[in-house]
Amino acid sequence: MTVIKSLFFLILVPGLLLAYFPYSIAATDTELFEPSILSNLAFPLWLMGAAMMLWCFWNFTFNGKGTPAPIDPPKELVVTGFYRYVRNPMYVAGIIALTGWILWSPSLALIVAPFLFFIAAHLFVVSYEEPTLKKKFGAAYEDYLNRVPRWIPHFD
Repeated sequence: MTVIKSLFFLILVPGLLLAYFPYSIAATDTELFEPSILSNLAFPLWLMGAAMMLWCFWNFTFNGKGTPAPIDPPKELVVTGFYRYVRNPMYVAGIIALTGWILWSPSLALIVAPFLFFIAAHLFVVSYEEPTLKKKFGAAYEDYLNRVPRWIPHFD
C-alpha cells in the first residue's frame, strides 16, 4: 500500500508542479527570447531532476517505510542515496527540473518558477520539516543536521 500512496503523491505533487504546469506554461506563454541551442540542455536537466526524484521516492518508500507526503511520512530516518549529500534532494531535483524549463521556453513565469519554488521549499523545510524531524528522530536527526548541508550538496 505504501508504494501505491508514494506513486499517487509522485504523480499529484511533483508531476503537477514540475511537469504538467511548466508544460502548460511553455505551451501558452510568450517566450522572452529565442532559446536556440540552449533548449537542448533542458533534456539532461529534466532527466537528472527526474532520476533524483525517483531515487528519493524509492528511498522513502523502501528504506524509510513511508511516503514523501507529510501526511504519511517515513517511519525511519532516510539518510541513504542523495540524502547522504544534501538534506533536501527532492527540492534540489525540483529546482534542477524547473531550470530545464527555463532553457526550453524562457517565459517570465518559467524564469520565476525555480525561485518561487525554492522560497516555498525553504520556508516549508525551516518551519515544518526540520522541527518535525527533530521531534520524531531526536539525536539521530541532530547528528544528520550537523553532517549534511540543507541545500548545497557536499561530497566527501
